[in-house]
Amino acid sequence: MNLSNLKPAEGSTKNRKRIGRGTGSGRGGTSTRGHKGAGSRSGTSTKVGFEGGQMPLQRRLPKVGFKNPNRVEYNGINLDTLQQLADTYSVSSINFDTLKEHGLASKNDLVKILGRGTLTAKVEVQAHAFSATAQKAIEAAGGSIVKL
Repeated sequence: MNLSNLKPAEGSTKNRKRIGRGTGSGRGGTSTRGHKGAGSRSGTSTKVGFEGGQMPLQRRLPKVGFKNPNRVEYNGINLDTLQQLADTYSVSSINFDTLKEHGLASKNDLVKILGRGTLTAKVEVQAHAFSATAQKAIEAAGGSIVKL
């Protein structure tokens, strides 16, 4: 076997359907479009979701839910992540720039500190919001919080 005699496995390839190549091809005449009607003309297209006149799925299902336009979405960062940050980089103050620098927040994020894990390091934490458990844990470890 070499590059000159490679070929695909038996039955793995098929010829494409060549339409409009004469009546002998079996796909001449109307070229698989049927007789008359909008579908037989050029330049026709159906709307997205159109099901041939049947009530489309997105209209059969009930409307559900509500999206609050005034929702404020925070990027949550847990205490165990702060502890890891304090251990690895020996920082005493964790602010938004520190979080950005280490890839934990993006420039337009709002940061909320959450209470998963334990914090033993004494750190000053600056963030946009704090959960009650996170606030207690930071203060219990001798640290302080500053809301931005």
